[in-house]
Amino acid sequence: MTLQNLFQEKPTKRWNHRMIEDGDERFTEERIRMSEKVVVTFNEMNEAHDYFIETMEREELADFIDKAAKLAGLHIKEDEDITEEWREW
Repeated sequence: MTLQNLFQEKPTKRWNHRMIEDGDERFTEERIRMSEKVVVTFNEMNEAHDYFIETMEREELADFIDKAAKLAGLHIKEDEDITEEWREW
């Protein structure tokens, strides 16, 4: 796999495709931006507090955010991590 291939697999690209091509209203720009905002806020908190988010916390946070996104109506594959694109922790 190349970096370009990986870039094409970003979850938000698939979400945008489903939103535009399939008329899927669950994948709105607002919901995608909210997912990004949550992750970026955790990035800022992590940096401000001496990088307190470690492996266990990272897995717990990513799982929590995925579950919240599913409850908001986003369809996420079982092995998909929607935080990965923006996450620095």
